[in-house]
Amino acid sequence: VQADGTDGNCVTFVLHDEDHTLGNSLRYMVMKNPDVEFCGYCITHPSESKINFRIQTRGALPAVEPFRKGLNDLMGVCQHVLNTFEVRLLPEELRGLF
Repeated sequence: VQADGTDGNCVTFVLHDEDHTLGNSLRYMVMKNPDVEFCGYCITHPSESKINFRIQTRGALPAVEPFRKGLNDLMGVCQHVLNTFEVRLLPEELRGLF
């Protein structure tokens, strides 16, 4: 959903089947971008599982760019945590089972 009178630098993305877990993590990653002027999200209603995720950028940068970068950066962090878990904890747990 693009705000009226803008050229794509102020966009609200509707994310279905998501909650604070993704919303807050993604907001943190997107706000690390110095070209982002505002980033926030809200849960539409407690009985609905969707969030409105709004990004406003400075200048002519389209809001979809920091949104994509934030998602990719968050996936990288999650992959790092998973790899660290598998290397350090999982082999130790499985040694006695096999």
